[in-house]
Order: sequence, then C-alpha cells, then structure tokens
Amino acid sequence: MIAVIDYGVGNLFSVEKALLHSGAEVEVTHDAERIAVAEKLVLPGVGAFGDCMKRLEATGLIPVIRHEIEAGKPLLGICVGLQILFEGSDESPHAAGLGVFSGRVRRIEAPGLKIPHMGWNSLDFAERHEGQPGIGLFRGIRAGSYVYFVHSYHAVPEEPQIITAQAMYGECLTAAVAKDNVQAVQFHPEKSGAVGSAILKNFVNA
Repeated sequence: MIAVIDYGVGNLFSVEKALLHSGAEVEVTHDAERIAVAEKLVLPGVGAFGDCMKRLEATGLIPVIRHEIEAGKPLLGICVGLQILFEGSDESPHAAGLGVFSGRVRRIEAPGLKIPHMGWNSLDFAERHEGQPGIGLFRGIRAGSYVYFVHSYHAVPEEPQIITAQAMYGECLTAAVAKDNVQAVQFHPEKSGAVGSAILKNFVNA
C-alpha cells in the first residue's frame, strides 16, 4: 500500500487517482499507524512553504515521516512536497523545513517571464550514473519530455549531485532530486499526462 500523506494541503485526490491508475493500492491518510505500515509514501504539497510546514507540524506527523525515511521507506515528494524536504525557503524565511536534503528554496529569477512558472516545460536529465538514486523514476522517459509546473520557487541543493532533472525557465531550475530512499519532483506528475503517469508507474513498480 502507498500512503498519500494528508496534512490538509495538496492535490490529494488527483494524486490518489493517478496512483490508482498506475496500478497501486493507495490510501490518503493522516493516521500515523497507517503511514507506518505503508510500503511507500507520497508527500504532496501546494501553496506557501511556511503554511505547509505549519499544517504538517499541527498533524504531529513530522517525527513519523522522519522515522520512516530513516528506516529506509521510499518516499516521493511532489511540488511543495519537494521544497519542504529542504532546510528552508526564502518564501517563508522563519519556517524550518524537514532538512532531509541540505540547501534552501530560492525564488525563480526569470527576467521578462511571468512568475509563477505555470504550464508545460521540458525536462533535461542530469548526467546519469548506474545505480544513482532517482534514475529509476525516469526510466523510459526521454529528455525533452514535457511536464506541468506551477511554482515561484525552486530548490537549490548544497549537493548538486542529488539533482536528477532540470528545466529551463529564465534560469536552470531544479525539477527533481533524489538521495537514498527519498525522491521528489517539483512538477505535478498527476497533471502531466502520459509522461506523468509513466513516472508514477516507475515509482509504484520500483
């Protein structure tokens, strides 16, 4: 069973529907016991970084999520669910993130372009090394494939080697990261058509 973590934000039921379509058994839940017995976790998120962290803290699930990550359980972050895996964000300077990844989330610098970055954009993949975490998420996905973004901020990791995909929009944006058992994407796979479905299926079947 894949648990989609419900902390009051995120496109929960679109994510659930997309995962079900990929052949997964899925449960949207805020129950720590159900999260503990799940085989994999999905951490969605939309809106402001600080609001997401405030809501997540209110659920009491932060220690649960950290414990499951440390135990090696696969987790996929989506959109702000990627951002809150980092240490903090310029969007909400006083809010601490989960700190799973080192680095901060910065505002997109795209002079002459509209912010938020909203719509379809192509993916470029970081240099692939056999066995590198996150490569399996994009198995069968060609460079240049289009996915759907809605964001004004993007992650800038202290360890650039965790970046598995990027997108150009005024600057080179972090589109996906991975380290050990934790993977995350800035775009919305549940809104990205056949490409997004294939990415979710790779996560389900890994």
